[in-house]
Amino acid sequence: MRYALILAGGSGTRLWPMSRRATPKQLIPFIGGKSLLEIAVERLEGLFPRERVWVCAGEEHRTALLARLGGWAEEQFLGEPAGRDTLSAVGFGVAILARRDPEATIAVFTADHLIEPAGEFQKIVAQGLALVERSPETLVTFGIAPTGPVTSFGYLELGEAIEGGARLVRQFREKPGPGSAAEYFNAGPERYLWNSGMFVWRAATLLDSIRRYRPLVYEGLVRIAGSWETAQRDAVLAETYPGLEKISVDYAVMEPASRDSALRVAAIPMPLRWLDVGSWPMFAQTCARDEGGNSITAGTQVLVETSNTLIASSDPQHLIATIGCENLMVIHTPDATLVCRADCAEAVKELQRMVGERFGGKYV
Repeated sequence: MRYALILAGGSGTRLWPMSRRATPKQLIPFIGGKSLLEIAVERLEGLFPRERVWVCAGEEHRTALLARLGGWAEEQFLGEPAGRDTLSAVGFGVAILARRDPEATIAVFTADHLIEPAGEFQKIVAQGLALVERSPETLVTFGIAPTGPVTSFGYLELGEAIEGGARLVRQFREKPGPGSAAEYFNAGPERYLWNSGMFVWRAATLLDSIRRYRPLVYEGLVRIAGSWETAQRDAVLAETYPGLEKISVDYAVMEPASRDSALRVAAIPMPLRWLDVGSWPMFAQTCARDEGGNSITAGTQVLVETSNTLIASSDPQHLIATIGCENLMVIHTPDATLVCRADCAEAVKELQRMVGERFGGKYV
């Protein structure tokens, strides 16, 4: 059967001060009153039955996540006792689902994307599911046409065309420097696509790949899955999971698989509106804009001689007023306010670290 696994971990530090340890970005209702996780689940309705959509996130967020989703089955939430990057999160989910259904085909999504229109998205994902079901040795990823020489995304170097509109992936190129990013962008989407972080594979194929490329991680996942229906489940998970290698599934599996004659790594282009809402400039693209190019969330503002500025507040009754501002980000929460030049957005992650060092966990 077909399953969906949504990865909803991550701390969202570049969206501080709204994104906090207790309420990370995927749970903040800042997209039209909905959280990114809710939107990710809604986007799959009609493609997967609700009972075959699973979520993997930090165990510390179990209560908040289940409350946000409403009526979600406890067993469909997989709680990580520690963050160990995407190989462990994906492997954890796939190992548990494979225990239930050894023939499972699993599509992996993340809870920090906005993708429109949803109907076209579902058609493209269905192509990936069908390709993997026809060719179980194929690992599918979905590629996005770059809109600029962005250095914060990985890139897929494309090879020959295969069935179903897919292209073989010649090489994964992770987060390049400015020169390489410009080269990839200028080469065009027929040569390079952004790596979206969404995948489709047979559970058995993915687990076998982990066994061959990262055997110690595989052993840990087998230990966890083997205890899942026993009274020792929580103890084995807590003992084993934090010791798994911290590495992305791209580095650990997809890169070596693209060079492995026993497998095929294929990219399916996804020519849709795709936003990875991982920073304030990306969030600004989800907001309404006024005549001055200001991106504004619902709330109360008075903006005088202000342009190209993001105004966001978690309190709709709080007034934000500006005079003579340009190319800024103003983010208000009850206990912390960020004012930042838009071109310094990537430094918010470092700022959040500094706040934590100075004040402990009070503001992070």
